[in-house]
Amino acid sequence: MPRRGSITHEFTDSGNGRERWRSMSEPKEADPRDLMAAFSEETGLHPETAAPKRYLWTDAFAVCNYLGFFSRSGDPEFLKMALRLVDQVHSVLGRHRQDDRRSGWISGLGEEEGRRHPTAGGLRIGKALNELGPGEPFDERLEWERDGQYFHYLTKWMHALDCVARVTGEARYSLWALELAQAACAGFIRTSSAGCRPPMAWKMSTDLSRPLVPSMGQHDPLDGLVTCRRLRQTAARHFGGTGPDLAGEIEELSGICRGMNWATEDSLGIGGLLFDAFRTAQLMLAGDSGGAELLRTILDAVLAGLDSPAVERSLELPAEYRLAFRELGLVIGLEAAARMGVWVEKDAELFGRRTAERINALSARLSLGERIIGFWAKPSRRQTDLWREHREINEVMLATCLAPDGFLYLPGPV
Repeated sequence: MPRRGSITHEFTDSGNGRERWRSMSEPKEADPRDLMAAFSEETGLHPETAAPKRYLWTDAFAVCNYLGFFSRSGDPEFLKMALRLVDQVHSVLGRHRQDDRRSGWISGLGEEEGRRHPTAGGLRIGKALNELGPGEPFDERLEWERDGQYFHYLTKWMHALDCVARVTGEARYSLWALELAQAACAGFIRTSSAGCRPPMAWKMSTDLSRPLVPSMGQHDPLDGLVTCRRLRQTAARHFGGTGPDLAGEIEELSGICRGMNWATEDSLGIGGLLFDAFRTAQLMLAGDSGGAELLRTILDAVLAGLDSPAVERSLELPAEYRLAFRELGLVIGLEAAARMGVWVEKDAELFGRRTAERINALSARLSLGERIIGFWAKPSRRQTDLWREHREINEVMLATCLAPDGFLYLPGPV
């Protein structure tokens, strides 16, 4: 994988140089391209191996990182890496495991049709152990290591495919994202069953036929709603609206979201909320006026979470007791907040006074991201057993923090 010197990230999109909305600059102790080079070698992406190690959440961020490097440098090798990773994910996680009695595409499609529609049955998580079989006793601790499908992992892959579609101009990536959204909503949403609570499952079986963990992920319906709206906009503006229009899925997710409380003390959850707020603001800038109330609701939850003493207490622990990727997810969200702040300064009227006040309140929280990224950029902090246990996801998300434009910005409108 090519490396052409370090990227020093400083957000200057505003054109006015306002200091309070400048993003976190890259610490000298870590370089995003070095981190991604290590990831690609460790997981069998480059050099490519016969049995690559794929994990859907991590790979979604990795695809976006490569796209960002390509957009910044113009080096086609980075785009090749992104597209190779997409192909690997589909060929590995779109098929049944080697230790499964089943084989072929998890959608049940034949070989040729499966290659044309690799996301039509969803995508596996990529966990070390096979999924819980029918009739097997449930073990909460062991379930974290078992395969299946997670809705919030699928939405991250939808976002990655959406980014690829916009960068390459190839409609098939947009279609795959739409088909994945359709499959995910059909599999995870349970409102069609009278009185079914919760309305979404947190974890489903590989073939989406049965819930493995029936409780609902707190932010899954919100993440699904924002993602589906974004996918539909991409398809309409860039590819003539081909593929599923997701109108029914958006209506169902909107109904589930109505009246929900999104507040959380979890760093990764707060970061995810900021990412959803950022994409909702993007949609508004692109002419979608239906997100103003949703944006305010999300921002209220973000501010409540950031004010929680639990967040500060978690950052006072030594490295050996901290899950880096959860904190790094918050940093990525704060990078998104910095960009929203610039948009408000340029067009406060579009967002309205109450929303602008909430976004402006985030400016005082950006230093939290600087603390986190400064902590994990030091190599000595990345030598703990807990870091090594989650090495790939930590490396990739740290790289995203250091060069976030691939994950946050897309070509085309906004």
